[in-house]
Amino acid sequence: MTHHLTVSGTRVAYRTLGDGPALVLLHGTGPGSVTWDGVAGHFTDRNTVILPDLGGSDLAEDDGAPLTVEDLTRQLAAVIEHSGKAPVDLLGFSLGAVVALSLAATRPELVRRLIPISGWAHTEDAYLRTALQIWLSLAGTPDAFARFSMLTAFSRRHLNSLSPEDLESRATYFQPHPGRLRQIDLGRRVDLRHLLPRIQAPTLVVGAAHDGLIPVENSRELHAAIPGSSYLELDTGHVSSAERLDDFVKLVRDFTA
Repeated sequence: MTHHLTVSGTRVAYRTLGDGPALVLLHGTGPGSVTWDGVAGHFTDRNTVILPDLGGSDLAEDDGAPLTVEDLTRQLAAVIEHSGKAPVDLLGFSLGAVVALSLAATRPELVRRLIPISGWAHTEDAYLRTALQIWLSLAGTPDAFARFSMLTAFSRRHLNSLSPEDLESRATYFQPHPGRLRQIDLGRRVDLRHLLPRIQAPTLVVGAAHDGLIPVENSRELHAAIPGSSYLELDTGHVSSAERLDDFVKLVRDFTA
Protein backbone atom coordinates (compact mmCIF):
# COMPACT_ATOMS: atom_id res chain seq x y z
CA MET A 1 0.00 0.00 0.00
CA THR A 2 1.32 3.45 -0.95
CA HIS A 3 0.60 6.60 1.05
CA HIS A 4 1.34 10.27 0.34
CA LEU A 5 1.67 13.25 2.66
CA THR A 6 2.99 16.78 2.42
CA VAL A 7 5.64 17.94 4.89
CA SER A 8 6.85 21.56 4.80
CA GLY A 9 6.11 21.85 1.09
CA THR A 10 7.50 18.45 0.06
CA ARG A 11 5.15 15.69 -1.06
CA VAL A 12 6.65 12.43 0.16
CA ALA A 13 5.50 8.87 -0.35
CA TYR A 14 5.86 5.68 1.62
CA ARG A 15 4.86 2.06 1.14
CA THR A 16 3.94 -0.57 3.72
CA LEU A 17 4.40 -4.32 3.33
CA GLY A 18 3.67 -7.18 5.71
CA ASP A 19 2.31 -7.07 9.23
CA GLY A 20 3.73 -6.82 12.74
CA PRO A 21 6.08 -4.43 14.57
CA ALA A 22 7.37 -1.74 12.25
CA LEU A 23 10.74 -1.90 10.52
CA VAL A 24 11.62 1.22 8.50
CA LEU A 25 14.11 0.76 5.65
CA LEU A 26 15.42 4.19 4.71
CA HIS A 27 17.10 4.67 1.34
CA GLY A 28 20.38 6.44 0.71
CA THR A 29 21.42 8.51 -2.30
CA GLY A 30 19.48 7.13 -5.24
CA PRO A 31 16.00 6.75 -6.70
CA GLY A 32 14.37 5.99 -3.35
CA SER A 33 12.71 3.03 -1.69
CA VAL A 34 12.88 0.89 -4.85
CA THR A 35 16.48 0.16 -3.85
CA TRP A 36 15.01 -2.07 -1.10
CA ASP A 37 12.76 -4.10 -3.39
CA GLY A 38 15.04 -7.15 -3.29
CA VAL A 39 15.45 -6.90 0.48
CA ALA A 40 12.12 -5.91 2.05
CA GLY A 41 10.44 -9.26 1.48
CA HIS A 42 12.89 -10.94 3.84
CA PHE A 43 11.25 -9.18 6.79
CA THR A 44 7.53 -9.18 5.96
CA ASP A 45 6.94 -12.51 7.70
CA ARG A 46 7.17 -10.74 11.06
CA ASN A 47 7.29 -6.98 10.40
CA THR A 48 5.33 -4.20 8.84
CA VAL A 49 8.08 -2.91 6.56
CA ILE A 50 7.81 0.85 5.95
CA LEU A 51 9.58 2.16 2.85
CA PRO A 52 9.76 5.98 2.71
CA ASP A 53 10.62 8.06 -0.36
CA LEU A 54 12.05 11.29 1.05
CA GLY A 55 13.18 14.51 -0.63
CA GLY A 56 15.52 13.97 -3.58
CA SER A 57 14.05 10.56 -4.42
CA ASP A 58 12.13 9.98 -7.63
CA LEU A 59 8.68 9.93 -5.99
CA ALA A 60 9.15 13.03 -3.84
CA GLU A 61 7.89 16.37 -5.18
CA ASP A 62 9.29 19.70 -4.04
CA ASP A 63 10.66 23.02 -5.30
CA GLY A 64 14.14 21.66 -6.08
CA ALA A 65 15.87 23.66 -3.34
CA PRO A 66 18.97 22.25 -1.62
CA LEU A 67 18.16 19.41 0.76
CA THR A 68 18.87 19.62 4.49
CA VAL A 69 19.20 16.93 7.14
CA GLU A 70 16.60 18.80 9.18
CA ASP A 71 14.01 18.70 6.38
CA LEU A 72 14.56 15.01 5.69
CA THR A 73 14.34 14.29 9.41
CA ARG A 74 10.97 16.05 9.60
CA GLN A 75 9.78 14.06 6.59
CA LEU A 76 10.83 10.77 8.17
CA ALA A 77 9.16 11.70 11.45
CA ALA A 78 5.94 12.54 9.60
CA VAL A 79 5.97 9.19 7.78
CA ILE A 80 6.40 7.26 11.05
CA GLU A 81 3.68 9.26 12.78
CA HIS A 82 1.32 8.87 9.82
CA SER A 83 1.87 5.10 9.79
CA GLY A 84 0.60 4.82 13.37
CA LYS A 85 3.38 2.30 14.08
CA ALA A 86 5.70 4.28 16.39
CA PRO A 87 8.07 3.47 17.92
CA VAL A 88 9.80 1.69 15.03
CA ASP A 89 12.96 -0.22 14.38
CA LEU A 90 14.82 2.11 12.03
CA LEU A 91 17.46 1.06 9.51
CA GLY A 92 19.13 3.77 7.45
CA PHE A 93 21.65 3.14 4.71
CA SER A 94 24.32 5.69 3.70
CA LEU A 95 22.60 9.10 3.52
CA GLY A 96 19.61 7.33 5.07
CA ALA A 97 21.84 6.45 8.03
CA VAL A 98 22.55 10.15 8.49
CA VAL A 99 18.83 10.96 8.58
CA ALA A 100 18.08 7.99 10.86
CA LEU A 101 20.74 9.15 13.32
CA SER A 102 19.29 12.66 13.28
CA LEU A 103 15.78 11.36 13.98
CA ALA A 104 16.91 9.08 16.82
CA ALA A 105 18.67 12.02 18.46
CA THR A 106 15.88 14.57 18.07
CA ARG A 107 12.72 12.41 18.23
CA PRO A 108 13.67 9.52 20.53
CA GLU A 109 10.04 8.57 21.15
CA LEU A 110 9.75 7.44 17.52
CA VAL A 111 12.69 5.00 17.49
CA ARG A 112 12.77 1.66 19.32
CA ARG A 113 16.02 0.33 17.80
CA LEU A 114 18.46 1.94 15.38
CA ILE A 115 20.70 0.43 12.67
CA PRO A 116 22.84 2.97 10.76
CA ILE A 117 24.67 1.22 7.90
CA SER A 118 27.63 2.82 6.07
CA GLY A 119 26.87 6.20 7.57
CA TRP A 120 28.99 9.17 8.59
CA ALA A 121 28.87 12.05 11.06
CA HIS A 122 30.85 14.75 9.24
CA THR A 123 33.00 15.37 6.18
CA GLU A 124 36.32 16.28 7.73
CA ASP A 125 37.54 12.95 6.34
CA ALA A 126 39.49 14.16 3.30
CA TYR A 127 38.87 10.92 1.38
CA LEU A 128 35.09 11.13 1.86
CA ARG A 129 34.99 14.83 1.07
CA THR A 130 37.04 14.32 -2.11
CA ALA A 131 34.99 11.32 -3.26
CA LEU A 132 31.73 13.27 -2.94
CA GLN A 133 33.23 16.26 -4.75
CA ILE A 134 34.46 14.11 -7.65
CA TRP A 135 31.09 12.34 -7.87
CA LEU A 136 29.27 15.65 -8.08
CA SER A 137 31.74 17.07 -10.61
CA LEU A 138 31.01 14.19 -13.02
CA ALA A 139 27.36 15.20 -13.42
CA GLY A 140 28.03 16.65 -16.88
CA THR A 141 29.42 13.32 -18.08
CA PRO A 142 26.68 10.75 -17.40
CA ASP A 143 28.73 7.69 -18.37
CA ALA A 144 31.61 8.67 -16.06
CA PHE A 145 29.13 9.55 -13.29
CA ALA A 146 27.49 6.13 -13.55
CA ARG A 147 30.78 4.24 -13.66
CA PHE A 148 32.16 6.14 -10.67
CA SER A 149 28.92 5.30 -8.84
CA MET A 150 29.41 1.61 -9.55
CA LEU A 151 33.09 1.70 -8.63
CA THR A 152 32.39 3.20 -5.21
CA ALA A 153 29.27 1.10 -4.57
CA PHE A 154 30.88 -2.33 -4.69
CA SER A 155 34.03 -4.05 -3.53
CA ARG A 156 36.70 -5.09 -6.01
CA ARG A 157 35.94 -8.73 -5.22
CA HIS A 158 32.25 -8.29 -6.02
CA LEU A 159 32.91 -6.49 -9.29
CA ASN A 160 35.29 -9.23 -10.37
CA SER A 161 32.59 -11.83 -9.64
CA LEU A 162 30.17 -10.32 -12.16
CA SER A 163 29.76 -11.37 -15.75
CA PRO A 164 30.74 -8.76 -18.38
CA GLU A 165 27.03 -8.21 -19.06
CA ASP A 166 26.15 -7.67 -15.41
CA LEU A 167 29.16 -5.40 -14.95
CA GLU A 168 28.11 -3.23 -17.87
CA SER A 169 24.55 -3.07 -16.60
CA ARG A 170 25.71 -1.79 -13.22
CA ALA A 171 28.16 0.59 -14.89
CA THR A 172 25.36 2.44 -16.67
CA TYR A 173 22.55 2.25 -14.08
CA PHE A 174 23.16 5.24 -11.80
CA GLN A 175 22.55 8.42 -13.78
CA PRO A 176 22.99 12.06 -12.64
CA HIS A 177 19.31 12.78 -12.02
CA PRO A 178 18.82 16.21 -10.36
CA GLY A 179 17.62 14.50 -7.20
CA ARG A 180 20.85 12.47 -6.98
CA LEU A 181 22.92 15.63 -7.29
CA ARG A 182 20.97 17.29 -4.48
CA GLN A 183 21.49 14.23 -2.29
CA ILE A 184 25.23 14.18 -2.97
CA ASP A 185 25.43 17.90 -2.26
CA LEU A 186 23.72 17.32 1.09
CA GLY A 187 26.21 14.56 1.86
CA ARG A 188 29.03 17.11 1.61
CA ARG A 189 27.37 19.30 4.27
CA VAL A 190 26.67 16.72 6.99
CA ASP A 191 27.76 17.36 10.56
CA LEU A 192 25.91 15.35 13.23
CA ARG A 193 28.62 15.20 15.86
CA HIS A 194 26.65 17.30 18.34
CA LEU A 195 23.64 14.96 18.05
CA LEU A 196 25.26 11.56 18.51
CA PRO A 197 25.60 11.65 22.34
CA ARG A 198 21.82 12.28 22.54
CA ILE A 199 20.86 8.95 20.94
CA GLN A 200 19.06 6.75 23.47
CA ALA A 201 17.77 3.85 21.36
CA PRO A 202 19.70 0.56 21.36
CA THR A 203 21.95 1.01 18.34
CA LEU A 204 23.83 -1.39 16.08
CA VAL A 205 26.30 0.49 13.87
CA VAL A 206 27.23 -1.47 10.74
CA GLY A 207 30.30 -0.70 8.66
CA ALA A 208 31.51 -2.14 5.34
CA ALA A 209 35.15 -3.18 5.43
CA HIS A 210 35.80 -2.43 1.74
CA ASP A 211 33.64 0.68 1.39
CA GLY A 212 35.02 2.78 -1.47
CA LEU A 213 32.67 5.71 -0.88
CA ILE A 214 32.27 6.07 2.89
CA PRO A 215 35.44 4.65 4.46
CA VAL A 216 34.68 2.19 7.24
CA GLU A 217 36.48 4.39 9.78
CA ASN A 218 33.41 6.65 9.65
CA SER A 219 31.19 3.84 10.96
CA ARG A 220 33.70 3.07 13.68
CA GLU A 221 33.64 6.73 14.68
CA LEU A 222 29.83 6.63 14.90
CA HIS A 223 30.03 3.62 17.19
CA ALA A 224 32.53 5.38 19.44
CA ALA A 225 30.29 8.45 19.72
CA ILE A 226 26.91 6.76 20.36
CA PRO A 227 26.52 5.76 24.01
CA GLY A 228 26.11 2.01 24.52
CA SER A 229 26.08 1.18 20.82
CA SER A 230 27.19 -2.14 19.34
CA TYR A 231 29.28 -2.52 16.20
CA LEU A 232 29.42 -5.04 13.38
CA GLU A 233 31.49 -4.94 10.21
CA LEU A 234 30.56 -6.70 6.98
CA ASP A 235 33.19 -7.93 4.53
CA THR A 236 31.70 -5.96 1.62
CA GLY A 237 31.77 -2.74 -0.32
CA HIS A 238 29.39 0.15 0.29
CA VAL A 239 26.16 -1.58 -0.78
CA SER A 240 26.44 -4.48 1.64
CA SER A 241 22.89 -5.72 1.04
CA ALA A 242 23.77 -6.39 -2.62
CA GLU A 243 26.99 -8.24 -1.88
CA ARG A 244 26.05 -10.29 1.19
CA LEU A 245 22.26 -10.35 1.33
CA ASP A 246 21.98 -13.32 3.69
CA ASP A 247 24.42 -11.78 6.18
CA PHE A 248 22.64 -8.45 5.89
CA VAL A 249 19.23 -9.96 6.57
CA LYS A 250 20.51 -12.04 9.49
CA LEU A 251 22.08 -9.13 11.32
CA VAL A 252 18.89 -7.07 11.00
CA ARG A 253 16.64 -9.94 12.09
CA ASP A 254 18.89 -10.84 15.01
CA PHE A 255 19.13 -7.28 16.30
CA THR A 256 15.40 -6.55 15.98
CA ALA A 257 14.23 -9.93 17.35
